Amino acid sequence: QVQLVESGGGLVQPGGSLRLSCGASVSIRTIDAMAWYRQAPGNQRELVASVTRAGTTNYADPVKGRFTLTRDNAKDTLYLQMDSLKPDDTAVYYCNADRANFLYWGQGTQVTVSA
Repeated sequence: QVQLVESGGGLVQPGGSLRLSCGASVSIRTIDAMAWYRQAPGNQRELVASVTRAGTTNYADPVKGRFTLTRDNAKDTLYLQMDSLKPDDTAVYYCNADRANFLYWGQGTQVTVSA
């Protein structure tokens, strides 16, 4: 069982930055892959960025060059640094973990980009 707790969401103006955190209840070294997804009202949940245990990252086209994934193995935490935020980035952001073919989700954190 893996529990994920997200934090760091909030209200930010266009062009601003936020850093989301996802703390895991187990060593993230034992997790095969982790990712951030987002879901805006009326839309399906979509992948934002992912990282494998080996460190291979993947970013969705809309966030390439603006968002950066990092991991702190000592803190068992995954981060999503979001820069140059746009109103279209407004959504609930969810952390996801794939461990031994089981998927785990956090409760989500709201990000609102508005002037």
